[in-house]
Amino acid sequence: MGIASHFIEAGKILVQFSTEENFNKIENAGKIIVESLNKGNKIYACGNGGSMCDAMHFAEELTGRYRGDRKAIPALAIADQSHMSCVSNDYGYEFVFSRFLEAFGTEGDILLAISTSGNSANVLNAIDVAKSKGMKVIGLTGKDGGKMKSTCDVEIRAPHSPFADRAQEIHIKVIHCLIDYIEKNID
Repeated sequence: MGIASHFIEAGKILVQFSTEENFNKIENAGKIIVESLNKGNKIYACGNGGSMCDAMHFAEELTGRYRGDRKAIPALAIADQSHMSCVSNDYGYEFVFSRFLEAFGTEGDILLAISTSGNSANVLNAIDVAKSKGMKVIGLTGKDGGKMKSTCDVEIRAPHSPFADRAQEIHIKVIHCLIDYIEKNID
């Protein structure tokens, strides 16, 4: 695969994703997040590998700034190294996100759960804890949505691709759209 073919393939996936249904899902997710934040709640984000980097990017754009000056927004990626090494050592890696939400998540908070397969055990466990606490879950998935598709309040799925990077490219576009929506609509 040559360099140009990466851009051509990514462009095709982006066009395939660009439907009114997906735009409505992103807007619906944005509304849920803004409503929660306007009530004084927080948003947490989690994922593995590149998805963790996306979760961190989402949170830092909200606590810092994206395109405009505004108040800091309470967002946190579950990525603390000491927490993750402790929990993975004592309980197993599948609990690194859920244990964090057990400690800090409260009713009305939001979880942005990111998994290109939709089947990451630690993300699924985080969703279970979030739901048990009365949190809303926005899920970014790929492939067929995996087990996450039936557990999220809003699932936004990248088109099927044999490679995770194409799903991640859609996820970062969705994340930027969500941040923009939040910035324009938060009180």
